Amino acid sequence: MATIIAFAGSNSSTSINFQLVKHTVGLVEEHQVQLLNLANFPFPMYSEDQERQRGFSNSLVEFKDDIKNAAGLVLSVNEHNGNPSAYFKNVLDWLSRIDRKFLEDTPVLLMSASPGGRGAIGSLGIIKDLLPRFGAEVVATFSLPSFKQNFDRDKGITEAELAKAHSQALEQFLERIS
Repeated sequence: MATIIAFAGSNSSTSINFQLVKHTVGLVEEHQVQLLNLANFPFPMYSEDQERQRGFSNSLVEFKDDIKNAAGLVLSVNEHNGNPSAYFKNVLDWLSRIDRKFLEDTPVLLMSASPGGRGAIGSLGIIKDLLPRFGAEVVATFSLPSFKQNFDRDKGITEAELAKAHSQALEQFLERIS
C-alpha cells in the first residue's frame, strides 16, 4: 500500500482547493493518504537572511521528508491574479532550498479550483511547468471552474462532465503509483 501526500497550495482556512483535495483523496481506497492542511503551517517568507540566521524549521524539514517518502502527491493550487499564491510560491522556495530535487521521481496529480469560470488555469499552468524542475512527474491535471456552482461539500463535483474528467485524472494518477 503506497502513501499519498495531499494538500492545497493555500493557507486559507476556507480554501476551496483544500476542499477539492479532501474530496479527491476521499475517493482513494487502496492507498494510505496523509492529508495536510497548509493553513496550519505558518512558514515565514523566504529570504537568504532568514535561511542564514535561522536555518530550516523542523516542520519544513518534516514536510519535505514526507513528500520525498511518498509514492505520489495530490496537489490543488489556488490562483491570485492569474498566478500561484505568494504563500505557495514561498513554500516551494523553502522546500527547494533544502533539497532542489525534493520531488524527484514523484508522480503528481495537479489540480486547481476557483470561484470563476477559468478554474485557476493560469496558476495550474505555471505550477505544471515548475514542478518538473524539482523532479516531479505531473501525471494528470484537473481544473474545476465556478466552484460554488459545480461542487457540493457532501456530493462532490456535481457537473457530470467535470466529475468524469476528475475521475479520469485520479484514475490515471492512481495507475501510475500502483
